[in-house]
Amino acid sequence: MKWRCTWCGKPHAENDPPCDNCGHNAFEKAVVREGDDESSVPRTDTVDTGTTYVWTCPNCGRDHVKNNPPCSRCGNPDLEKTEQTYDDVERDLVTPGWLEVARPYAPIIVVFGLIVALFATGIIPLSIIPGVGPPSPPDAPGEGAEAAGLDLEAAEGEVHERLEAERDGDASRTHDGDLAAYAEYHNRALVAIEYEGAEPDGVEPSDFGADCRDAPHIRQFPGTLSTADYDDEAALADDIVASLRDSSGGPELDSEGLDLHVVDGSIYVLYAAC
Repeated sequence: MKWRCTWCGKPHAENDPPCDNCGHNAFEKAVVREGDDESSVPRTDTVDTGTTYVWTCPNCGRDHVKNNPPCSRCGNPDLEKTEQTYDDVERDLVTPGWLEVARPYAPIIVVFGLIVALFATGIIPLSIIPGVGPPSPPDAPGEGAEAAGLDLEAAEGEVHERLEAERDGDASRTHDGDLAAYAEYHNRALVAIEYEGAEPDGVEPSDFGADCRDAPHIRQFPGTLSTADYDDEAALADDIVASLRDSSGGPELDSEGLDLHVVDGSIYVLYAAC
């Protein structure tokens, strides 16, 4: 009578394990129903596999089909005969959710999200990253926001409004924040060169996002005005408008930007249009 492997069901002529198909180390007699060809009988009808055993490493838990130490995983020299069960199959087949997968990386994700938020809100400017964002204005002495009680940014706004009030519809120009940033860079560069002998990098309007088809029209008033002569922003704006009225470019220009910077009471004005 032939023998079958209790694990894979392969028939063998003798009870001489291990199985040459799967390596299992237990055989049992094959039972064939009368009139059936042995090779065609399904294993579920002819073989009762009974209890299956494996050889388990007591050190790492790796199962082996043969008692053939050392352990193929950790090299432990001893293996123990244990009953093969399938209680952990469902657990092993469960696919972890994305939260479980992401948990080890949570600190990195939080830090990345915080950095993105700081850039998005403008707390950290993109310009601190080399090659990203507009160039930062050169370091220059003096003030660019307020000096001698004068709000320089408010004065810049008043200059634009008064120039617009004097223009007809076809000559109207919009205030361009990108051009204003370009003007600020050049104005501070002028101050840095004059006071500190600096050598700032050259820039173009496109570096700041300004869309100029041709070279920008630029007017500079380097320190010709003094904060001591003005009590408010309106008076300062009057004199700047008077200086720009006839020299702020032709009708083909449709956007403009302005920057004021004060050093030692002297007001540096730079106007750019394109």
